[in-house]
Amino acid sequence: MANIIITGTSRGIGFELVKLFAQEGHEVLALSRNVEPVKGLGLSNVHCFPFDLGNPNDFEKVKEFLQQWNAVDVLINNAGSLLNKRFMETTSEEFESVYKVNVFGVAEMTKTILPAMGKEGHVVTISSMGGVQGSMKFPGLSAYSSSKGAVITLTELLAEEYKETGPSFNVLALGAVQTEMLEEAFPGYKAPVTALGMAAYIKDFALTGQKLYNGKLLQVSNSTP
Repeated sequence: MANIIITGTSRGIGFELVKLFAQEGHEVLALSRNVEPVKGLGLSNVHCFPFDLGNPNDFEKVKEFLQQWNAVDVLINNAGSLLNKRFMETTSEEFESVYKVNVFGVAEMTKTILPAMGKEGHVVTISSMGGVQGSMKFPGLSAYSSSKGAVITLTELLAEEYKETGPSFNVLALGAVQTEMLEEAFPGYKAPVTALGMAAYIKDFALTGQKLYNGKLLQVSNSTP
């Protein structure tokens, strides 16, 4: 059984991932600002405490928890901040807020976990098709999609830097998934994939993808371009 850390677990894909990993008997650390949904599951192999990617002090809580585990096998950087707002109407504070979660938070979480990961470990970062060069772009997503492009490049760089020692780093660019976050940003839009369906794919990839991939961007979308 593996030790799994997942960010952004209060709802959507992250919440479904917690349940799927736990059902298989893995140990899970579920990190989110709102811990009540995960606590409500009442699962003995799921651990949680309030965690904010934008709060430097919260990373110390993660380090303290890791003293209970011999190693971390999988880190899934799932937490995300989505803003749908025209570029000229987006304040610098709003732009920075998106990057604090989607880029700086991913970098700091990865840095926090790396000392506990071995060569066979796997860091999976959740990006978006909007961050992929040449993909279809939408107005209003300048902060969000550009931040998702940044973590794609970050993944490639980390894979190169740690290719001799591990762990492996891969990034999944997701198409539209029916989550609460999507509904908030695009009211009324119906995505072709459920949160549970996408979580099932991510779970399997997180456990086995490092055997075949490192430093790779996988586009998980049934639309083109």
